[in-house]
This record gives sequence, C-alpha cells and structure tokens, in this order.
Amino acid sequence: MAPPSKEPRINHRIRKSPVRLIDQDGTQLGVVALDQAKTRANAARLDLVEVGPNADPPVVRILDWGKVKFERDKKNKESRRKAATIDLKEVKYRPTIDPHDYQIKTDRALRFLREGKKVKVTIFFRYRQLRRPELGVAILDKVSSAIEGVGEVETRSGLEGRQMTMILNPAPQED
Repeated sequence: MAPPSKEPRINHRIRKSPVRLIDQDGTQLGVVALDQAKTRANAARLDLVEVGPNADPPVVRILDWGKVKFERDKKNKESRRKAATIDLKEVKYRPTIDPHDYQIKTDRALRFLREGKKVKVTIFFRYRQLRRPELGVAILDKVSSAIEGVGEVETRSGLEGRQMTMILNPAPQED
C-alpha cells in the first residue's frame, strides 16, 4: 500500500459524496452530490480540489490546481533561498601544537569569523594526551582570547571522547 500523499485529493481521487462546494470566486454553493461538483468543475475547465477532507461533509473547491501548486512551489523555493545558510568551518588543533602552527590556524579562524562564518575549534587528543585535558583547555582559552573583538564563544564543551570543541560566532556588526 502506498503511503498517504501530502497533496490534497483532486478530481477523480475524491470519493465521498455529498460534498460542500465552493466555486472559483470563493462563493459557497452549498451541499451537492459529488458528480454534480465534478460536472461544474469540468464545465469551468478547472479542477475539483478537496480542501477540507475531515469536515462533514468534505469541503471541495473549484480552482486551477496546476496554478495553485506552481505558486506554492515558487513561494517555498523563494523562502528556502532567502533562508540564511550558516557556514560552519572547522579548525583542528592538537594539545602539543607548535607556536607557528597555532598562529596559522588561529589566523585562519579569524579570517573565517571576519567573513561572517561560524567556526568550530576542535582539539584532538591521542593516547597519553588524554590524561592531560588541561592542555586542551589552555589552547581553547588562548584561542578565545585571540578572537576577542572579532568573534565570541557560543558553546564550549569539555572532553568528549578524544576531542574538545568550542563553537565561535562572528561578532555582531556595529553600524
């Protein structure tokens, strides 16, 4: 059996009779037999769409379903396009990172923040380094002080498995 469709029932898919009919202008025509509603829709060269399937009797409307569906899809596509996509960039550190490597990675994180992107700072621990989580905390503290003014700390987690993470947001723009 096919899963129930999210689309309303249209034309021949409508089964219950009688139905409450609304014409293309929005005028309520009352309770009529399903065959009579289909005849009126065909005469107007439009579709019969079930808009209130749970009502008693079901509510159907005469309209151009292709046009309605096109407008709805167009609106959904537009809203998806307008929705802000959040770019999350990740910068990975190790607890025993060289000062030069630390500087390069921190500069990269600063560049991402200036571009308006979120940054995930991850400290990876290996083997015996897991016994010294304070090294990772020190690096996270150092990074959070380095991004002062350019970004702000959103979340900061402790040691989870073999890694420690911190999420940075770009600082709000001042007009």
